[in-house]
Amino acid sequence: MRLALGVTYSGSGYEGWQSQLSGNTIQDKLELALARFCNQPVRVNCAGRTDAGVHGLMQVVHFDTPLERDTASWVRGTNAFLPTDIAVQWARVVPDEFHSRGSAIARRYAYVVLESPVRPSVEAGRAGWVYRPLDGKKMRLAAAYLLGEHDFSSFRAAQCQAKSPVKTIQRIDITQRPGSSYWRFEFEANAFLHHMIRNIMGCLVAVGQGFEKPEWMADVMAAKRRDAAAPTFSPDGLYFLGPVYEAKYDLPIRTASYDWLP
Repeated sequence: MRLALGVTYSGSGYEGWQSQLSGNTIQDKLELALARFCNQPVRVNCAGRTDAGVHGLMQVVHFDTPLERDTASWVRGTNAFLPTDIAVQWARVVPDEFHSRGSAIARRYAYVVLESPVRPSVEAGRAGWVYRPLDGKKMRLAAAYLLGEHDFSSFRAAQCQAKSPVKTIQRIDITQRPGSSYWRFEFEANAFLHHMIRNIMGCLVAVGQGFEKPEWMADVMAAKRRDAAAPTFSPDGLYFLGPVYEAKYDLPIRTASYDWLP
């Protein structure tokens, strides 16, 4: 039986998603919990690997198991062995053809950023921070150059293992919560390169603060060199909203955490 799980987590205390020798990753904690619940080793595949400090509102994983238990038991049983900052939100039996990464037709991320002369405290690790005012109109003009299919080499980390730098960004929404100092940047694409969103954010913030003009974004992309772009933005405030699948799989499209996120 192939099973899919929707997982939420706070990434602040972990070294990212992917398993490491330290054992201090989201994947390590989840596989350990599943192994204890199943009384046998379990290896999971995920929809998208997240960096250290990045949070997940609906990571989707899948694995094969000979065990037959109702979906509610998979949720409660696995959560009993997980740390308090990681939780399985749902479980579904899926067809053998389903693959959490390969079946995803899009992936979504959101950045929450505090614009304030003083650094965050209560929201430390859960919001990015800029201390100079941001211009939303200029950032939206800059973001428009990124929409569609492009070579995103200028936003690609040196350690990126993607076969091609060509990706398609379908949507970038930039909004400021009315009457507040919080901004939300939302991205949707067929796939992302390693550090691609954080590097794009560095450029959007540079434009928003007036250091660069919106059309500079087109020059950065045309250069196809990482050193043409701005420094990588902090992972604080970056959330993996989850993958998008075809309706035929009938998987949940959101978790309760979506309602908490600013």
